[in-house]
Order: sequence, then C-alpha cells, then structure tokens
Amino acid sequence: MLEEGGLKQLNLRALAARAGITAGSMYHHYDSKTALLAELAAGGFKELRRDLERADHDAGEGRRLRGWAVGYFQFARREPALFGLMFDPEIAEQPQVVEARAAALAVLHRIVTEVATVQGRVDPPLRHITLAVWAAAHGAADLAPSTPEGGELIEDVIAGLETLFRP
Repeated sequence: MLEEGGLKQLNLRALAARAGITAGSMYHHYDSKTALLAELAAGGFKELRRDLERADHDAGEGRRLRGWAVGYFQFARREPALFGLMFDPEIAEQPQVVEARAAALAVLHRIVTEVATVQGRVDPPLRHITLAVWAAAHGAADLAPSTPEGGELIEDVIAGLETLFRP
C-alpha cells in the first residue's frame, strides 16, 4: 500500500481490510499509524544493514567503499517507498528507527575506520568522515531518480568518494 499510494494514503483501516482482519486487530498490535510505520522503517534499516554487510563482503579489499555505496544505491532503487519512509522526519525520530538507523550506519563507520587504518591514516575524524560519505550517498540516492543522468550521478559520487579515500 505504501508503494501504491504513498505515505499519506496509508491508513490502518485500509490496511486491515486488505489483510482481511478487523481494524481493532490492527490496534491490538500497533497503537497508531506512526507506530506501524516506525516498525516498517526499522525493518527497512535492518534489511539495508544486511544488504550493506553483504555488499562489503562481496566487494573485496580496495573496493569496500564502492561496495557499500553500490549496496546503498541498490536498496534505494529497489525499495523507493520504503527508503523514503525510513527518512520521513516524523518516523525517523521514533526510538526503534533511531536504533536501526544507527546499526546500519555502523556498517559504514566500520568500513571507514578499517580503510583509514589500512591506509595508515592517524587519528582521522572518523565520525565526520562517515557522516560526509553517508550524506553524499544519500543525496545522490535521492537525486538520481529525478535526474536524466541518475546512473552517471551515482557513479560520479562513488568515483569522488574513492578519490577521497586514495592513499
């Protein structure tokens, strides 16, 4: 339903009807629409984290940042409605979403830390670097669907990140 009509169209009554259960049953599990969407967003971040870990594993040495970025972009393309929900301001502040987002971001932080260590960089501002890489990737993932050169934009951002991380 999120993919079909977006966040504004989704409501618990319609979701219950589609699932073939009563609206009261929905409220037994979720206090509100926000609670349901927060669980969905947290699940999205858990799925993203698994995708990022798999992409890092498959990338191999010397291409780990590229692997992470490709995994991030692929998730955003594959799950655009869920990706948007995961960053909705009201949903993003829910505790389970904050926790799941932090776990997904920890994958990037680990990669940045390990790449910096391999390159012999001493005391780099790892938290700042991690957030800058994430912001660049997220911005490109948001912009790519609305620009004719979306694929090129993503590749350019990846190339830029790789340039920044050259020894």
